[in-house]
Amino acid sequence: MKHLDKFRKTGFTLIELLIVIALLGALAVGLLATVDPFEQLKKGRDTSTRNTAAEFYNAVIRYYAQRGSFPGELTAVVTTQSLNSVPNAMSELASGGELKTDFTSLAGTGSLARIYVTTPTTESIVVCTNPESKAFRNDQNSKFDITGAVQATTTCPNSTSTSCFVCFK
Repeated sequence: MKHLDKFRKTGFTLIELLIVIALLGALAVGLLATVDPFEQLKKGRDTSTRNTAAEFYNAVIRYYAQRGSFPGELTAVVTTQSLNSVPNAMSELASGGELKTDFTSLAGTGSLARIYVTTPTTESIVVCTNPESKAFRNDQNSKFDITGAVQATTTCPNSTSTSCFVCFK
């Protein structure tokens, strides 16, 4: 008997390894359900879009402070339009040194299409974006409509509402 004990190897059996792998797999599935990777991607896009909207808003305000008027298509009182539809204003801001020359390509056309600009008067501007993620829709700053008017507290913020916007004005 002692002779056989010499040849016995120590280690894990196949069953033990399979049980550990199954437990790790179950934990991984639970973690993925908790983290929700698609929600995380939406939060990342929302953060990027909000930063782009703030950058554009600040550039327009600086431009207005120096020149006394808004650039390009924003000089007249206009209805709400996406940032994609004001290319002259963006190029004028870039040539005036208020925006990077490659602002449009850095932001991406998809991001610019989700940012809306309104000039309710010749002396005011509102830049809004519609968040995709539930976390940003529930944020206290998501209380405006697309024109920058504050909505009822029963409407916004609400994680299921797609009509709540974050605005800079």
